[in-house]
Amino acid sequence: MPDDNQFDFIIAGAGSAGATLASRLTENPDVSVCLLEAGPKDNKASIHTPAMIVDAVNDDTLNWHYETAPQTALNNRELYWPRGKTLGGSSSINAMIYMRGGLEDYEAWQQAGAAGWAWEDVLPFFRKSEGQQRIQDQFHGQSGPLTVSDLRHLNPLSKAFVEAGMACGLPKNDDFNGDNRLGVGPYQVTQRDGRRCSAAVAYLGKEVQARPNLTIMVETLATKIIMDGTRAVGVEVRRKGENRDLLAKREVILAGGAINSPQMLMLSGIGPAEHLTELGINVQIDLPGVGENLQDHLDTSISFTGKTSRSYAYSVQSIPKQISEAVRYLFTRQGMLTTNAAETGGFASTKGEAEPDIQFHFVPAIVAPRGEPKSRQHGITLHSYVLYPDSRGTIRLASTDPEDHPTIDPQYLTRGHDMQTQIAGAKMSLDILRAAAFDDERKAPHVPQDIPQTEAQWEAFVREKAETLFHPIGTCKMGAMGAKGDDLAVVDNQCRVFGAKGLRVVDASVMPRIVGGNTNAPTIMIAEKVADLIKASVKG
Repeated sequence: MPDDNQFDFIIAGAGSAGATLASRLTENPDVSVCLLEAGPKDNKASIHTPAMIVDAVNDDTLNWHYETAPQTALNNRELYWPRGKTLGGSSSINAMIYMRGGLEDYEAWQQAGAAGWAWEDVLPFFRKSEGQQRIQDQFHGQSGPLTVSDLRHLNPLSKAFVEAGMACGLPKNDDFNGDNRLGVGPYQVTQRDGRRCSAAVAYLGKEVQARPNLTIMVETLATKIIMDGTRAVGVEVRRKGENRDLLAKREVILAGGAINSPQMLMLSGIGPAEHLTELGINVQIDLPGVGENLQDHLDTSISFTGKTSRSYAYSVQSIPKQISEAVRYLFTRQGMLTTNAAETGGFASTKGEAEPDIQFHFVPAIVAPRGEPKSRQHGITLHSYVLYPDSRGTIRLASTDPEDHPTIDPQYLTRGHDMQTQIAGAKMSLDILRAAAFDDERKAPHVPQDIPQTEAQWEAFVREKAETLFHPIGTCKMGAMGAKGDDLAVVDNQCRVFGAKGLRVVDASVMPRIVGGNTNAPTIMIAEKVADLIKASVKG
């Protein structure tokens, strides 16, 4: 048994990466791990009931509720960035879509300086994590802890989307995680027996939590890395207003994600020297790349009101069905309450090429504006976003108080092809929603109410309505320090922080470039791979 303040490893953040690491490292009974989580336990029904995703996302106790800085290219709007704050992190409040991105994404990582992270290197760890319920081939694993399944319920309008996409020239795709993403089809989800399979459910089950060498501390904010020179020796934490030091005999591992990990590095004196000095923070290690390279998927949605009540809405006419479906779910874990809302989607190329540059998420509902979490109108919405944006943003400290949110500036649509491709994706969305498959449902344009007719009007629409698709990455970039063009690298190819000893960052922040798809599965893969590297070093 470890003592109450000293462990071999301290992991700050119990999200997708942190939960995975804690589980894998404590498979060795001789290694003690303390897993820190700023949020509460994941015991709310809104987390585990898939259709309650809106309730989970809007729960103040489960969400960091971040806001971006005003975005100059988006009419100076401040965008809402929900991030999970509970065991499982954002995997406890996300749309559960299981997506790896393209094979070429990981080749790009390797070319960007992340040696050993090409497709053939990462595939074994995708397979290791995956408990695939349907597909059996060389791309998928069947025995991993993360259950990946087909949705138990598909709204008829979600099926209509697939028909509409095919009518617009896109092929049917039954596995977006095989050798080709192009096309439309149903998404697979991280669900087990009709309930959400978050990283916490997958990796921190009762048997894991009962391990004597694992200590999980919830509602405990990691505030600073304790440094002895350039060595990380522990973590300062704050719980119920009281501060406490925890010591790490081997390593401190940051797993707070693209916002919290760079924030904690900078609070600890590791980051861009000029920025830290301005705030009066003693510079321990000058690492210019900390907080740089921020990338995210920006989403534009097109919606139409509906002629029927087949779509999801909190309307009077839907109440009887909601009651019957709640009873059905309670006793069978089947039916409408197993939906993730974004049931179908796909990938397309706006240039007609073999590799996609946009992704779709179809929702058989009118997605309510921010501040109105439950839509009372029936209808359909199609989201599209640019898979590989050129724009890069930053995370910076707003103050030296660890409880203050950092300044998040994605700098959307400020570089390259982003606006052009965003508009092209929105136009494709409109074409799909206007297809014959929706003729008996589509009523009137909802967003935008006046369909743009010119490029200038389309651009104005994007600037006024685009929102995040919740995939921030890259702010502690993995790379080769000193290599040409890689002056922003923060961690090496084993996720060890340059210039530091006993310190790693293991989460979505280390991705050199955003993957072409949802980011949860790749984050878990990263943690699986690094856990193996750490376990090998412990044996050594």
